[in-house]
Amino acid sequence: MRGLYVMGDRFVPEHHCRRADYRGRSNSKRKKSVAMKPALLLLTKLLLTKVFILTTVACIGTTTAWAAEPVSVAKLYDGELKAVESELVPLAEAMPADKYDFRPSEGAFKDVRTFGQQVKHVATVLYMVTAASQGQKPPLDLGKGENGPDSIKTKAEIVQYLKDAFAFGHKMTNMLTAQSQMELVKTPFGGPDQPRAGIANVAVWHSFDHYGQMVVYARMCGVVPPASR
Repeated sequence: MRGLYVMGDRFVPEHHCRRADYRGRSNSKRKKSVAMKPALLLLTKLLLTKVFILTTVACIGTTTAWAAEPVSVAKLYDGELKAVESELVPLAEAMPADKYDFRPSEGAFKDVRTFGQQVKHVATVLYMVTAASQGQKPPLDLGKGENGPDSIKTKAEIVQYLKDAFAFGHKMTNMLTAQSQMELVKTPFGGPDQPRAGIANVAVWHSFDHYGQMVVYARMCGVVPPASR
């Protein structure tokens, strides 16, 4: 009889046999799945244990490194100064000498500093604030205002002036300590006294401020800043 199968002492429709067979296979798969669960759990535990061990070792290594070389207040602030120096000095060196007199002429750029004047201004303020952070005077005559000595004119002279300012700034910044950083000193700009560290930090954010302007100047002259290459 088509469509009927013998099951025990009965004839049953074909689709019933298929359903029973499917249930049998499902039960078999379910049993295998249940049997596999302990093995999967064991494997997962082993993997998690390995990850935990590796993470712990990495953390211990990092902690040991920090413990071996603790970060002092001086290193913290001087590190920030080195960061801006590493971008600003190469930019000053990359700008061609014949572009040091460049200033944007289109847009709202009337009476802005030339590229060379920007570099001198950064160096001058750097001298002023780092010296003030230690209650000292700059080691040279900075001229009037914040634009540096009039005698410094060529690219070579301006770049050297900038490098010397950073060298002096590092010397002053490395004198900061955990005890002295919050001591109040006079600022080179007048107004109320300020913490030593706060004045020293002006050298960082002020330099980065003008670095951004100098980048615009350089790109307008077809020069890609070294830090962006």
